Amino acid sequence: EFRRVLFRSSKLIHGGLRYLEYYEFSLVRKALQEREVLLRSAPHIMWPLRFVMPHDPQASFLRPAWMIRLGLFLYDHLAKREVLPGSRGVDLRQHPAGAPLKPGFSKGFVYSDGWVDDARLVLLNALDARERGATVLTRTPCTHVQRSASGWTATLQTPQGARTVQARALVNAAGPWADHFLRNAAHPAGTEALATQHLRLVKGSHIVVKRLFDHDHAYIFQNPDKRIIFAIPYEGHFTLIGTTDEEIHGDPQQARISAAEVNYLCEQASRYFTRPVTPADVVWSYAGVRPLLDDAPGHRSASPSTLSRDYLLESNTQAAPLLSVWGGKITTYRKLAEDAANLIGQMLGGASQ
Repeated sequence: EFRRVLFRSSKLIHGGLRYLEYYEFSLVRKALQEREVLLRSAPHIMWPLRFVMPHDPQASFLRPAWMIRLGLFLYDHLAKREVLPGSRGVDLRQHPAGAPLKPGFSKGFVYSDGWVDDARLVLLNALDARERGATVLTRTPCTHVQRSASGWTATLQTPQGARTVQARALVNAAGPWADHFLRNAAHPAGTEALATQHLRLVKGSHIVVKRLFDHDHAYIFQNPDKRIIFAIPYEGHFTLIGTTDEEIHGDPQQARISAAEVNYLCEQASRYFTRPVTPADVVWSYAGVRPLLDDAPGHRSASPSTLSRDYLLESNTQAAPLLSVWGGKITTYRKLAEDAANLIGQMLGGASQ
């Protein structure tokens, strides 16, 4: 499911500026640290990107300037920063990023993050794993796993038919399908419950329109509903606009962008750009699914936008080792994998690195 889940991301390597509003300081710091690591390690598929946040003191739905300055100060200093320049105020009447915007947005803020070719990121990680001895099986669902005291037996549906494999440990990193997999395909050795967490599946949709501006900066726009959207230079001739937060139920593979989401993204972008963005301008659209950890199952009052993007690694050693990955975001994927590998090593009797 790599194509549906990861290739349909917002393609950003970022700390998550808006998460500071929800006091997610640990998550933002971890993501900012990883942003530096990733930009250094893969400059051929990850690039720095400057973001412009327009501001109009007369617009009541915008966060006050002092709050933005404080947030950007924290964003610049929560983690060591060597690759990217810091934030600053900008006069949009003089800056090239001001030209496509409505005249009311004369002031703004500029800060740094990065973006990634997410498709190549997934493929290069798979190729690297194979070079280090892993067996990579694409288009091969795992339909059944049976746990015993000594190991796991897994049934894989390959293009050539069913195949059975043995393993000392199982890592459940199925993303949006993580709890569904444990409840439906995994069978315990005894009576213990394998699925102890719940996920809320949140659809993030994007639209692509013909290029709305000529400069190399991206935009972050604040909306009246307190959410934000991005407008990002994309593939030279286009602008990528996203994203939404819409909870879904059912198979994540069936997630599609809705007409209401298209209208929402067009409406919010049109609050800022001089040239209105309409559904007729959309040349392509897509929707991805975020597997967000539900910290209060049965109580769905919290907005999907406020749910944490952090991850939880849950180990279970009542029989053969089981490690389940709950939640996560693309920026922290490497740190998540490192933490998971250390946990598996400990569960198998080795020392963490």
